[in-house]
Amino acid sequence: MTDSAFFGHLPHKTIERLSQYRRALLLCLDNGQSHIFSHEIAKIQHITSVQVRRDLMLIGYSGTLRKGYNIQELIDLIGSIVDSEEGINVAIVGMGNLGRALIKYISGKRHKLTIVAGFDSNPEKAGTKMNGVDCYSTEKMDEIIREKEIKIGIITVPAVNTREIAARLVEAGIKGILNYTPKPIEVPDGIYLEEYDMITTLEKIAFFVKVSEEEKEPTPEK
Repeated sequence: MTDSAFFGHLPHKTIERLSQYRRALLLCLDNGQSHIFSHEIAKIQHITSVQVRRDLMLIGYSGTLRKGYNIQELIDLIGSIVDSEEGINVAIVGMGNLGRALIKYISGKRHKLTIVAGFDSNPEKAGTKMNGVDCYSTEKMDEIIREKEIKIGIITVPAVNTREIAARLVEAGIKGILNYTPKPIEVPDGIYLEEYDMITTLEKIAFFVKVSEEEKEPTPEK
């Protein structure tokens, strides 16, 4: 068991990278690798080895000069920091294409995070199972969230409904929200919020592609 109070002060970006490290380390372990060096992790994550070493120093883990980091030990340590010991239940609000795709993608990836319910305003979806998850009417959100002790809500509804859904999740006792819509929301203190706008991310990538293409263009002759 780790000291949650101590690790609770880790920078948000460090927590994000630790999750990415674990994902990469699990693949290495599956390939029969037992140890790894910081520069190898850095190459996989497209960051510097200095950043990797700094993150691992923050969680009190060090390797050896000869063999590097023990992959299984590091996976277990990251799990003890990132995961909840008893596990956390998750719900998705908005069972359209994105909501269903997220269920398929997330399910089984982390045994400490379980999607236990989906919600949708379409009455034809209520009472059905989607990718193995029970779907309920959004009218039953408060009841089901409390009954199943759901702590995280993922919002994939149309943008016009985002703020209403976020407010209802908070009222139902949700402690963390992942907003996949382009509409920003505000939450009270004590609720952790992450917002992911795919259009903004795509535009950022497009910008750097444009810059790269412009740099390749020959300079006009004077």
